[in-house]
Amino acid sequence: MNNRGLTLLEVMVALAIFAMTGVAVMKAAGDHLNGLSQLEEITLATWVANNRVTRLRLENNWPPKNNFKGNEVMGDVTWYWQQKVLKTNDDNLRAIEVSVGLSENYTDTITTVTTYIANPEPDF
Repeated sequence: MNNRGLTLLEVMVALAIFAMTGVAVMKAAGDHLNGLSQLEEITLATWVANNRVTRLRLENNWPPKNNFKGNEVMGDVTWYWQQKVLKTNDDNLRAIEVSVGLSENYTDTITTVTTYIANPEPDF
């Protein structure tokens, strides 16, 4: 007698292999989507920080305000930023760190952008 078919054991092994493959594909897709949302957060937070840096350059205040805080809406999300002014070796130059996060009490930081602002009227 010539058998042409699969045994129950062969079918179960094939289904187990397909199930493991499906789980691996779903995990990879979930990780990819999670990575995309993190990338979106970092991108928007960086834009908020760069907007603040641009405003600082346009204001021309010397020295810049230290521990200044605020918020900005971008991408239908309210972002909270704070700036810290750091002295440098040059009295006519300040380092400014702008940190951006989603927490109103500034407990988390998604990104920090550092820039340098020069005194528009240096002392000679």
